[in-house]
Amino acid sequence: MRDKYYVTTPIYYVNDAPHIGHAYTTLACDVLARFKRLDGFDVKFVTGTDEHGQKIENSASVAGISPEQFTDKVSQNFRDLADFMGFSYDDFIRTTEQRHFRACQAFWERLKVNGHLYLGKYSGWYAIRDEAFYSETELQIRADGKRIAPSGAEVEWIEEPSYFFDLSVWQEKLLEFYEDNPNFILPKSRRNEVLSFVKGGLQDLSVSRTTFSWGIPISDNQEHIMYVWLDALTNYLTAIGFADPSRDFEEFWPANIHVVGKDILRFHAVYWPAFLMAAKLPLPKRVYAHGWWTNQGQKISKSLGNIIDPFELVKKYGLDQVRYFLLREVPFGNDGDFSHSAMISRANGELANDYGNLVQRVLSMIYKNCEEKIPIPNVFSAEDSEILDMTYMTLEHLRGKIEVQEFSQGLESIWVLIRKANAYVDAQAPWALKKADPMRMDTVLYVLAEVIRNVALLSQPFMPTASEKILNQLTIKQDNRTFLSFGKNSALKEGHQLLKPDAIFPRLYDDTILSE
Repeated sequence: MRDKYYVTTPIYYVNDAPHIGHAYTTLACDVLARFKRLDGFDVKFVTGTDEHGQKIENSASVAGISPEQFTDKVSQNFRDLADFMGFSYDDFIRTTEQRHFRACQAFWERLKVNGHLYLGKYSGWYAIRDEAFYSETELQIRADGKRIAPSGAEVEWIEEPSYFFDLSVWQEKLLEFYEDNPNFILPKSRRNEVLSFVKGGLQDLSVSRTTFSWGIPISDNQEHIMYVWLDALTNYLTAIGFADPSRDFEEFWPANIHVVGKDILRFHAVYWPAFLMAAKLPLPKRVYAHGWWTNQGQKISKSLGNIIDPFELVKKYGLDQVRYFLLREVPFGNDGDFSHSAMISRANGELANDYGNLVQRVLSMIYKNCEEKIPIPNVFSAEDSEILDMTYMTLEHLRGKIEVQEFSQGLESIWVLIRKANAYVDAQAPWALKKADPMRMDTVLYVLAEVIRNVALLSQPFMPTASEKILNQLTIKQDNRTFLSFGKNSALKEGHQLLKPDAIFPRLYDDTILSE
């Protein structure tokens, strides 16, 4: 029976059009899912949309349509982005689905039966934009006298009847859990933020609203709807069959990883584990909070007009080029600055020159000089054995980096091998060996073809289309494209037929740059 792997994006709030941040988060999950499938895991990869709350109700009203019509339209935009980017998700969940209503109400009932909900009255500061409550000490006062949240959102004072979750009683249990599970929150800098927040003291959390109606009603008190974050977080349970008697929920729970933006870490690393403890359910194994992208040093915002549209990026530069750049340019977890010149530099320098040129010139030499077939290798020299040994060790290096979501460093481990292969080509000069020592040429070209086969297997999670083209040119069967076929035991056989090589990564030029 295969090991299970459950990876989730946050479900995206459908108040606006999807942007580069949404693509970035889902891309990271897609790479994890693809890698784990290639590594023999039974994977569940879930994304979707969060469609309830006061902000949605207000936006629909402004648009002059019902919340249902509004969410149908905007949710489809997020699904379209996921499909356009080639993300390999297994389930796209919407919080307006009936399966989610059932799961939320069942989860609420667990919290209630276990004695962790009580009815009271909420009085305090609320940010509609964030769908979040803030204490007075977290707020700043602007020059115009208005209070603003740490996110920059305006807050308003609300008073209404509310159910409360006894978050305050979970402080020590959460701190104990963080201590026992040091890799639950990554990167480490984010873990420190959470520890500081929890050590500062937790207050009971308002988990229902009565002043608007767009949400999931509480079964035994229909005047209340669930707080949108309790509703939203429960999606991770809904998607794998919680409260569905026909599904084996425990097959995939607990989740291996929730990947989120750093702005919503508190909800996932404090509230969510406390809810799960109260419901007597296992906690996820990791919450990873990545950084934000800026646009040439400026925070990306609609008001500044510097939104980076992933659809336009892919149309200009190519899907695999965009996927590669986003995960290569900055260590995952850090903030990153996007520029079109950096995009072109990476695409030309590392993809076209390093990887693409290696594949093109090696396979072209084999196709032209070896009757379109993998040549017969002779005795391996020390240099041949060195690069083959290095190749066969690279999966283990990459596996270690993927396990802690170090995507940029994982790609670097592949590029160390690609650079080594290019240096090997230059040093061995197979074009000169054609007349001087054709048997040695055959050995050198065989070694290079085997390196390329393994590199193409490794690059599949990051650049699936380009990797597929390379494996197709090598005529590697579909059954031999997982990591079970990585390494010496599945090495290329002499006489293996090749297809005529084509360029993999076209060079990009300045006229392809979007207006900066």
